[in-house]
Amino acid sequence: MTTLSVDAGIDRFLRHVAIERGLAENSLAAYRRDLASYANWLAAQGIDDLAQVAPDTLSSFVSDLASHEGEHEALAPSSITRRASTVRGMHRYLFEEELLEGYAGRGLRTPKKPQRLPKALALEDVEALLAHAGGDDPVGLRDRALLELLYGSGARVSEACTLDLDDLLLEGGRGDATGASGEAGIDEASERALEAGGFLRVQGKGSKQRVVPYGSYAGRALAAYLVRARPSMVARGAGTPALFVGPRGARLSRQSAWLVIRAAAERAGITREVSPHTLRHSFATHLLAGGADVRTVQELLGHSSVTTTQIYTQVTADTLREHYLTAHPRAT
Repeated sequence: MTTLSVDAGIDRFLRHVAIERGLAENSLAAYRRDLASYANWLAAQGIDDLAQVAPDTLSSFVSDLASHEGEHEALAPSSITRRASTVRGMHRYLFEEELLEGYAGRGLRTPKKPQRLPKALALEDVEALLAHAGGDDPVGLRDRALLELLYGSGARVSEACTLDLDDLLLEGGRGDATGASGEAGIDEASERALEAGGFLRVQGKGSKQRVVPYGSYAGRALAAYLVRARPSMVARGAGTPALFVGPRGARLSRQSAWLVIRAAAERAGITREVSPHTLRHSFATHLLAGGADVRTVQELLGHSSVTTTQIYTQVTADTLREHYLTAHPRAT
């Protein structure tokens, strides 16, 4: 009978997904955490050979995750589904490589992942948020540019924080719109080009690159920041190509960007929770409500599957129904 230690099987699978599938480091870290949890559970069951794992064993593992058995904390259905998928994927790989004689993941059931509708802001709340984004000081100009760009492009906060100056592109995505990448700022021609709106070169999940447009509101805010704020901020640091920087000239972190959004929401009097993804959700929902097709929004958001994007159509449908029930005399 074939034998394969738990540690050896996990190591073989992790090398496979890292080298042959080229997973990003964040994804690899998630795989390691999931498989470490699985290894600890197997050890608690007295199992040190993956050949001993049967379909019933994996079912018990998933049940324990859901019911807070053993050393595990109870997990949300989405986390259980992800962890089970990782473990099942490892067993499938080891079976297909003939390192295990049977496939233990066959027939494994996981909790149904609840559909969570994205929490988009109403247009008037977005306008209030942007109006309270910042003042005329350098940090205020940066904050306004950041939030205008997030809503104007649908970029993730992490994507915005990794943008460099030369990721701002001219009309049609051709060429660098900044005209400069150091402390001197931008020239007048580049300033006018930015104010008209343009394109961003965004590095998304899995290092996938896409080019997305942004409008004149974001363009004017960017131009004001690049002319009147960024040069003095960068001069305090060691120099960086980063588009968004802090007061000392270093690249803006995701955590700092989150605080910018939260502070703007508080000043605007928005009582509901506003997260770093709120402007991205609002961007997609408002586009669909305005008549954009799902495929276009998929490309703008950088979703690999249109199924991910289609959840926003439910948001707009719910809004339409709410307005209908409120306004139509014979709706109820």
